[in-house]
Amino acid sequence: MERDSQLELYEAVAARLKEAHTTVRELQVPEGVRMALSRKLLVITAAAKHDLPGAATRLDRLMKDLEEGRFPEGG
Repeated sequence: MERDSQLELYEAVAARLKEAHTTVRELQVPEGVRMALSRKLLVITAAAKHDLPGAATRLDRLMKDLEEGRFPEGG
């Protein structure tokens, strides 16, 4: 039963990461900002291998920041 919920969470995070990468690719921001966002997504992807719930939380925060127009410093 727990394995099923873990698999569902994995599938949800994977789908959201794919969506997040598309969102970042389509943003009209300087290249440095896009690279910083891409690095954040790569870190979240790596974290998902060891801490799936934590990665989901980090992804939620990143997407909320993007929706609210808060971007990292590029450079």
